[in-house]
Amino acid sequence: MPMPSRRVPTVISIAIWGLIPALLAAAVGSAQAQPTHLAARPAVFGRGPASPPAAIPDATAIVAVVNGDVISRGDVDNRRRLFAISTGMPVTPEILNRLTPQVTRQLIDERLRLQEVQKRKIVVADEEIAHAITEIESRNNMPPGTLRHRLEADGVGFRTLIDQLRVQIGWTRVLREQLGNQVHVTDAEIAARQEQIKAQLGQPEFRVGEIFIPVDEPSHEAEARNFADTVIQQLRAGAPFAVVAAQFSQSQTALEGGDLGWVESNQLDPEVAKVVTEMPVGAISNPIRVAGGFSIVQLRAKRQVGNDLATMVKLREAFLPFSTPLNPSAPTDQQKQALDRARQISASVHSCEQMEAANRAAGNARPADPGDIRLENVSPPSFRALLASLPDGRASPPLVAGDGIAVVIVCGREQRNIGMPAKEQIADQIVNERAELASRQLQRDLRRRATIEMRSGGA
Repeated sequence: MPMPSRRVPTVISIAIWGLIPALLAAAVGSAQAQPTHLAARPAVFGRGPASPPAAIPDATAIVAVVNGDVISRGDVDNRRRLFAISTGMPVTPEILNRLTPQVTRQLIDERLRLQEVQKRKIVVADEEIAHAITEIESRNNMPPGTLRHRLEADGVGFRTLIDQLRVQIGWTRVLREQLGNQVHVTDAEIAARQEQIKAQLGQPEFRVGEIFIPVDEPSHEAEARNFADTVIQQLRAGAPFAVVAAQFSQSQTALEGGDLGWVESNQLDPEVAKVVTEMPVGAISNPIRVAGGFSIVQLRAKRQVGNDLATMVKLREAFLPFSTPLNPSAPTDQQKQALDRARQISASVHSCEQMEAANRAAGNARPADPGDIRLENVSPPSFRALLASLPDGRASPPLVAGDGIAVVIVCGREQRNIGMPAKEQIADQIVNERAELASRQLQRDLRRRATIEMRSGGA
């Protein structure tokens, strides 16, 4: 019996993981607490030293023509600025010039993807783009319209984000068509993968992040390696791996911030496996030459197959939203009242049932129960330490963030072995592997058939 059709990962995660956190204002601080409540999104990443947008000699100059479609110097400049800002690099002419060759090739590949989307008569409506942008702003506690202003203030045309969203949404649908019945994973296929896992019990398993930089022809290998070196330099300087992967990895895992999930060495490219098995946790590799390009990998964690003891925590949360974003130096009366109420909850609530009632009384649509949480994965570390030390049945102090204040209580915790993946996880992994293979094959075919003319001043 086949499993239900699996869903190819959507584009929204790209925008959230890859583009937005690095473009937000500095994380909100507070004299009472740090912004660590459960609903908070990933912390804001720092940006490079401020510098005014460099003048573009001629933004309309043609860099490349892809099957008759033009890529302009302005297109390249917008995308390379977006990458520099996302990774905290200074937006200087030297940095931008170093990024130009690989950015140009990425734009060519995106143009080929867009042409394939159009050829298949796949329509990505403006409403879908608007919804995606609204969701990005909502999930990052941004008032409507903030994203456009932030990008444009940094010299990045808002159309750059719109175009990227349109291509990614459309390409996801192309892959669904390309996979056809392969999105159905049978019980037999899952059982075979389960047998493989059982045969590897006790063997090392790795949580790996990857960035794939393609080499479309031998003459471009040196440029691709130089770009890989630039990426690695920024990663080792602290640029968030998920941001860089979402922006510049040409793998389908870019949709998930480059996360391959838990894999065994025999599931990796042999050259990658050699490196991963020797890496310390947290390390970033040098460029690894693989079929079709270069891989950059990060070893995020290591465990034994079938053996992953986790501390699972059950929580309840009362959240008091702010009516306007918090300005720590000038809180509004409503925000002061919310803090007073949060302090009352912290002092008076002594059970999970009481915390649920407090959350209902606050009129919060957000559920009080966030589901089981693995303590080891809680971020930021300050919140993880708080949960680890908070006795069961005692409410936390108020936890202040930009959009409101939370108070949490621990209802229970247990040690659990989560090393064996569930059927759903196995099915997702199989479909993701198929989608990645289909994406790389189709991209190569599109390049092979394309007429690409590089103009003077292009890469």
